Amino acid sequence: MAVSKITTPSSLNASGTASNTTFLRGDGAWAVPSDNGKVLQVVSATISTTASSTAASYADTGLTASITPSSTSNKILVLIQQNGVAKQSANTAVNIKILRGSTEIGGTNPGKNIGYSNSTAHNFVGNGFSCSVLDAPSSTSALTYKTQFLNSNGAGTVYVQVDSGTSYITLMEISA
Repeated sequence: MAVSKITTPSSLNASGTASNTTFLRGDGAWAVPSDNGKVLQVVSATISTTASSTAASYADTGLTASITPSSTSNKILVLIQQNGVAKQSANTAVNIKILRGSTEIGGTNPGKNIGYSNSTAHNFVGNGFSCSVLDAPSSTSALTYKTQFLNSNGAGTVYVQVDSGTSYITLMEISA
């Protein structure tokens, strides 16, 4: 049985210093890994309290979470699961948007709806919307993210978190 020689970091013909904090790059150099793209912190929240609206203007759904980035160059990955979306009238629709503070970062402009429910039936229940937005807030201040919903034409009533629907928001700080 032939025994092969074991190559150790010290026997490699590589530049730099091998350690438990470095890796061997493809070009034969030991390097310290970059922090770019690492998840630095995660914040999440849920809500199951029903919210309703009869107005054709945006109202808070109650789904909200706050995060404080550690660097202005970092990004915030926002994950939303808005559940229990319903409407009372066949002549309306529910639109959902996401905001950082008062700034819309995912919205209901044509082609940008992150949530839209329309049905010819009354009392359409059980719909849900998922979305993700990678936000670049350029801030180290506390940031609050939330969703709002809209009754598209004010006919009847629209709802979120109805019929035991629980909605979720997750915020992840991603290093740049």
